[in-house]
Amino acid sequence: MKWTLVFAALAASAPALAQPQGGAAAQAPRQGQTQAGPVQVAVVAGGLDHPWGLAFLPDGRMLVTERPGRLRVVTREGQVSEPVQGVPEVFAQGQGGLLDVALAPDFASNRQIYLSFAEPGPSGTASTAVARGRLDAAATQLQGLEVIFRQEPKVSGGNHFGSRLAFSPQGQLFVTMGERFKFQPAQDLSSGLGKIARLNPDGSIPRDNPFVGRSDARPEIWSYGHRNVQGAAINPATGVLWTHEMGPRGGDELNIPQAGRNYGWPVVSWGRHYNGEPIPDPSTRPDLAGSVRHWTPVISPSGMTFYTGGAFPGWRGNLLIGGLTAQGIVRLELDGDKVTQEHRIALGQRIRDVEQGPDGAVYALTDKDQGEILRLTPAAGAGR
Repeated sequence: MKWTLVFAALAASAPALAQPQGGAAAQAPRQGQTQAGPVQVAVVAGGLDHPWGLAFLPDGRMLVTERPGRLRVVTREGQVSEPVQGVPEVFAQGQGGLLDVALAPDFASNRQIYLSFAEPGPSGTASTAVARGRLDAAATQLQGLEVIFRQEPKVSGGNHFGSRLAFSPQGQLFVTMGERFKFQPAQDLSSGLGKIARLNPDGSIPRDNPFVGRSDARPEIWSYGHRNVQGAAINPATGVLWTHEMGPRGGDELNIPQAGRNYGWPVVSWGRHYNGEPIPDPSTRPDLAGSVRHWTPVISPSGMTFYTGGAFPGWRGNLLIGGLTAQGIVRLELDGDKVTQEHRIALGQRIRDVEQGPDGAVYALTDKDQGEILRLTPAAGAGR
């Protein structure tokens, strides 16, 4: 496999990008060389507390979640709003908090947005939940907020909530849910842990979900045997859901979840348990669904998007994945359902989410308590 490392020397020698919240970038954009040509990286906004999810409004402004429980509106010029009012209460412990944000497919007519979050329960328990509400015209408040889905059961601990949101071309909502670091419930169809759910926009269950009508299974389940799924995107060429999930000590996976299939965790994995104990390889269980790609050492994937824009013609049809351990963006060239090449865009920071903007630029969230929104564009004079 050919690895293209970019920004490596720059990331090692340059100071961290920084910007006061709500102000213009304090530093000039930096540049680096990628396999597809030179790229410019600019800070759009900073001062965000562990930003987690990013969605673009029709006018080009950004909705950005902060894990402690705040939703912000960020302008194209980098002005950061006060927290939007009406956001649900969150379990802001460990990996929990306010997570993903997505616009309803018909946002232009109803202004509804969806939020996934860790919802607190009794006695210190929590689970992943999804709420929707109407963003008012001033984008300062969520009105009519309702929780439309809750992962059951609520359990103790602060790990592995998932959770990404993705709407299918038919309008169904996919919700990814971690197994809360509880292992075996990922194989239990009566539990919502370690599953991908498929819902109607109002939270009701599609009648053609694979386990509808079974007394031993939760009807929202689309696929199961997942560990901690923090990336979900619809392939625009096929309309099919792709996801990735974090492995344990090795074994991050890229998957195309199919209805009713078992993806193996914790029965099999390409990694090992944190204490070093082996886990049978997936090849030992051909009855379980296989992965499109896996990584050891891990990249700790979080967030992803299919690139379709015009700013980087050579990246069209590629899959862009945020990397926490990889500290950058992992770019995958595809041929149908196969990965043909992998390239690394090293940014020197943990990347929690990556999205394509309406301008064709690539936007990334850095995961820290003074987190930033980065904007990647071709460097001036680069061939397109």
